[in-house]
Amino acid sequence: MIHGAWSDASSWDAVVPQLKKQGNEVITVNLTGHGADNTSFAEITFKTYVDQVKSAIGSRKEVVLVGHSFAGLVISQVAEDIPGQIGELIYLAAALPHNGESLLSLAQQDPGSHIGKSLTVDKEHGQAIIAKDAVADIFAADAPPPVQQYLASHIKPEPLAPLATPVQLTEQNFGSIRKVFIHTVNDNAISYGAQQHMVKAGKVDKVYTLSSSHTPFISMPDKLADIIISESK
Repeated sequence: MIHGAWSDASSWDAVVPQLKKQGNEVITVNLTGHGADNTSFAEITFKTYVDQVKSAIGSRKEVVLVGHSFAGLVISQVAEDIPGQIGELIYLAAALPHNGESLLSLAQQDPGSHIGKSLTVDKEHGQAIIAKDAVADIFAADAPPPVQQYLASHIKPEPLAPLATPVQLTEQNFGSIRKVFIHTVNDNAISYGAQQHMVKAGKVDKVYTLSSSHTPFISMPDKLADIIISESK
């Protein structure tokens, strides 16, 4: 399970126990530079993330890879690199790319997103910054106020380079993997319209819909867990 930008592996804390109860082995990856990891952004590339996920997978087969938001690009590239080990890709309100697309290129096609007006790109320090007063609206409009306040006070800048890196995908590898998309209807980060467009343009085998913000693992972890469990059987 791979978290999105401006987040960390704790995103999954309310979901993981439910998956484990069903006998699943669950691995969450905390991407370099996120959470308590203070690696210099100058050292972080998109390949850093892809290699991290491949390392976490190790020699496992039939892996169900769940990617939230930006991590849709990460899981796509991992599937391209090791298609024989991936059983399924689950995109949770996630970027579903074609070959040559990056998060930034996809974001430019999403006028419904609230990120743009609250985003500062600091090229000198290689970071992307979300204004704290916009965090609740963008990411967790349906979360309780204390959770919104916690998210706003703990958000960190995001390494810029990986967001601008295009994926390298082929129909033979990435295209051969089963794909599931979980829509988040009330999403202000990746708008529902943009999600629908990516699903229509991509080869998605099954679609689920949650009436949530960008972070259903906060507002409706039970419903999200149920979907992932049903897809993991």
